[in-house]
Amino acid sequence: MDSRTAVVTGASSGIGAASARALAAEGFRVFCAARRTDRVRELAAEIDGVAVACDVTDPDSVASLAEAVGEVCHVLVNNAGGAFGSDPIESADPDDWRAMYEVNVIGTLQVTQALLPALRASGDGLVLTMGSTAGRIAYEGGGGYTAAKHGTQVLSETLRLELCGEPIRVSEIAPGMVRTDEFSLVRFGGDQEKADAVYAGVPDPLVAEDVADAVAWIATRPSHVNIDELVIRPRAQAAQHKVHRVE
Repeated sequence: MDSRTAVVTGASSGIGAASARALAAEGFRVFCAARRTDRVRELAAEIDGVAVACDVTDPDSVASLAEAVGEVCHVLVNNAGGAFGSDPIESADPDDWRAMYEVNVIGTLQVTQALLPALRASGDGLVLTMGSTAGRIAYEGGGGYTAAKHGTQVLSETLRLELCGEPIRVSEIAPGMVRTDEFSLVRFGGDQEKADAVYAGVPDPLVAEDVADAVAWIATRPSHVNIDELVIRPRAQAAQHKVHRVE
């Protein structure tokens, strides 16, 4: 395992950073990729990994990531993504929708394309994309994000079909409510009150480490075992619209 390499995009915080730590604990040499270079440098130093500045929406930046990784890669975790805004379709900002599609879908596409030769060269590769339960069902105020995450899901499904017969597994994790420091805060433009309201009264929402544990589990299955999809929610969330809250 010491010679196996992994790439995690969006590794500067939340699920990405936790996933990098979890993979490093399993013996992977992890390339920590994100736009915020100060954070990924700290993370890489902590886990004896490699920090790479990368904006997944920028083709040149993605090409630089592939060059840094080199000729062989065993695991790619497409984690970079995000939600921007929560307005209804009638008043939603098209620029928010474009931004969500660019980072969640086009960014995932570009990184996957750039690293497929190295994954193929490993003889035992894994493309693991971070989707969402929003990629399975719509909800009010989430049109742009659910559209983007549906796109992410279909990208994974199509890639699995197209790579059938090759030594590359394709998996998707679809988390439900995960409380991280930044996801909801970014979505609501820095409004801490709105961000806190998402999880108000929810006993024990998921945390980044819960999802990272699933990332490491999938990455360490035997080569012939493909986890197509893994949906993970907190016990308090039965569905997008059914969440137990306590006062």
